Amino acid sequence: MQITTVSDFRKDIKTYLDRVVKNFETLIINRGKDSGIVVMSLQEYNSLMATNHELSSRKNEMRLDAAIEKLKKGESFAKDLIED
Repeated sequence: MQITTVSDFRKDIKTYLDRVVKNFETLIINRGKDSGIVVMSLQEYNSLMATNHELSSRKNEMRLDAAIEKLKKGESFAKDLIED
């Protein structure tokens, strides 16, 4: 995670945005006491929204927890994809 001020961000906006995208970093632009802006890549945002959606219902959350437990116990299997 990077932290910068509005002034520094304005001076070097391209470099900051390039780092956010290239390194999957989150940038916080400090705007004063208890105020700020978060900048993240679109890919990171989409991933966050997908995770939020998957955990939005108790049923999905329980299904994901069960799958994680199976992986931890070695109860998973691999399957080849069918290509057309």
